[in-house]
Amino acid sequence: MTAPSPTEATAPEPTAASAPRRTFGLTAATALVMGNIIGGGIFALPAAVAPYGTVSLVAFVVLSVAAVLLALLFGRLARRSPVTGGLYVYPRDAFGPFAGFLSAWSYWTMCWVSIAALATAVVGYVDVLIPLHGNHALEAVVALAALWLPAAANFAGTRWVGAVQVVSTVLKFVPLLLVATIGLFFVDADNFGPFNASGESTPGAVAAAAALLLYSFLGVESAAVSAGEVEDPERNVGRASVLGTLASALVYLLGTVAVFGLVPHDKLVDSGAPFADAVNAITGGSWGGTAIALVAVASITGCLNGWILLAAQMPYAAARDGLFPAPFAKVGKGGVPGFGVWAVAVLGTLLIALNYTAGPDTTFRVLVLITTFTGCVPYLLSAAAQLFWLAQGTRERVRPAGLVRDLIVAALSFAFSFWLIAGAGYAAVYQGVLFLFAGIPVYVWLRGRRRESAEEATLAA
Repeated sequence: MTAPSPTEATAPEPTAASAPRRTFGLTAATALVMGNIIGGGIFALPAAVAPYGTVSLVAFVVLSVAAVLLALLFGRLARRSPVTGGLYVYPRDAFGPFAGFLSAWSYWTMCWVSIAALATAVVGYVDVLIPLHGNHALEAVVALAALWLPAAANFAGTRWVGAVQVVSTVLKFVPLLLVATIGLFFVDADNFGPFNASGESTPGAVAAAAALLLYSFLGVESAAVSAGEVEDPERNVGRASVLGTLASALVYLLGTVAVFGLVPHDKLVDSGAPFADAVNAITGGSWGGTAIALVAVASITGCLNGWILLAAQMPYAAARDGLFPAPFAKVGKGGVPGFGVWAVAVLGTLLIALNYTAGPDTTFRVLVLITTFTGCVPYLLSAAAQLFWLAQGTRERVRPAGLVRDLIVAALSFAFSFWLIAGAGYAAVYQGVLFLFAGIPVYVWLRGRRRESAEEATLAA
């Protein structure tokens, strides 16, 4: 099978056995976006960004705008390439197989690192329900259970994944929206603390907080990555991306303001379950925190359900082009690439074990910053691909108004992605680059084997 030329946006011809079924309508696709965005972020990140002060709320607003721009970008790109593996397909079609591989490898790395971070975020809320007493072994067991239960559910098939996403999104979205709105009536201005508590300049604090908060919006590309399973993807991918992102941004912003205003700043910095603490402040007891802890566990588990699917689909698309090991291209009866699910679950397990051995107090923050870098690489390459295609357009093919709009969206998406990579910090970029470059030997080996197979076929003919 040969890869599409750089000027084409076509998918490899699927066989009847391997072709994914289009099982996500607009509702399920929107729920997939929302479910993957609203996972561990809103429940864990208010405490992670509290050391920066309320300047992190400014970063949230900036990121909300950036996320909507990315949603618009992926909607436009999906019109051109409405196939599974979008963030791999776009750079591949524009710049060739190596760019496609780097995007797929980086996104896949982001997925399993992000999954490990999400599983780690469950621990703080399980501790509210069942005290773990700081036992690191028990905390690791809880994180691993949070990883493997949704991994097992994925083998039931994409139709079940879509159903789980709809149910889990409703279960978490409605309570969170109620808490975020009702909580605003109980806000105490004294709880907000200093505007900039980081000791850095305000722009530097915004950039640093945004690098952490980007983790909250990872998933905006979910419908584009799963375009092969979305009904009428040319239309529904863009709509689902924008609707899911706007709804998530609303809940995030209101929820974060409520948490900052309900939990004293010095307590919020050290909180393991900030949203539970915020609800306890509203109710004046512990039952509210217990209820929101249940919602948080259900939310993060549902989010893991969707992320594991995405983590399997990106290498599935690349493997069909010969740019990922062949086992990733195998699809089970339920339409899920089974080897990809196993791979991400095993790698996530190793990362959780490694980080809990090193010290769980820093696990979530370290993992989040790594995902910022590895997540922004495919965003950057996708925006560059759109700019490339727009530069190739002719007057006969492009309407001026549409060209200006798409140029602005693509250019700002590129700029935001670059800014977020810079804001992740030296350590995150260093570790992220190591993860990225570790994939180059894999690419060299796969391309070499593919060329050898092609030469053998030519000699045999």
